[in-house]
Amino acid sequence: MLIANGITKSYDDLQILKGINLEITEGEIVSIVGSSGAGKTTLLQILGTLDDPDGGRVLMNGVNPFELSANKLSEFRNTQIGFIFQFHQLLPEFTAVENIALPALIKGMNLKDAKAEGMKLLGLLGLENRAEHKPSQLSGGEQQRIAVARSLINRPAVIFADEPSGNLDSQNSSELHQLFFNLRDELKQTFVIVTHNNELADMTDRKLVMRDGLIID
Repeated sequence: MLIANGITKSYDDLQILKGINLEITEGEIVSIVGSSGAGKTTLLQILGTLDDPDGGRVLMNGVNPFELSANKLSEFRNTQIGFIFQFHQLLPEFTAVENIALPALIKGMNLKDAKAEGMKLLGLLGLENRAEHKPSQLSGGEQQRIAVARSLINRPAVIFADEPSGNLDSQNSSELHQLFFNLRDELKQTFVIVTHNNELADMTDRKLVMRDGLIID
């Protein structure tokens, strides 16, 4: 489903990625671990089409997104890829269901249907009663689950998560980690997760260890 071959990336004279090869199948939960500076986030940004590789090729369901026009790439990113960040990145002026609905609205869905889809996801996550709350009225764990719902609304091929529990306490972290596996079981959702959390990394189907710009294990 997701294939990367020979991915390289440098910033000025500093080579960050030195030839990354990986393959991820549908419904798999894969963690990427390693010390700071190993290249984990750079790799995630390239796989998520947020940054271009200097060399190599990325294929997602047979499509090389870096061969698409700018408009087609934006459309591809919105419909095929979901993102979860360490800090939820919710828009403070919008309610929970409005935040969830945004990617569907960008896709072209009308507001009524987008909010209806958002409510379904809130129900799946047990947060229906928080639909009209703004981010400032939600706990940290609730905010991050809203971010998960937002990443799911367009039913993407893969969700990339960068330190998704890095800003949560241990209880909320454990609940978030279990949520990923519930979503995999219920929706066959694929996740690629960069994390320093050993508990989460050890739960995943595969743990890829990076060092000095390479996957070593």
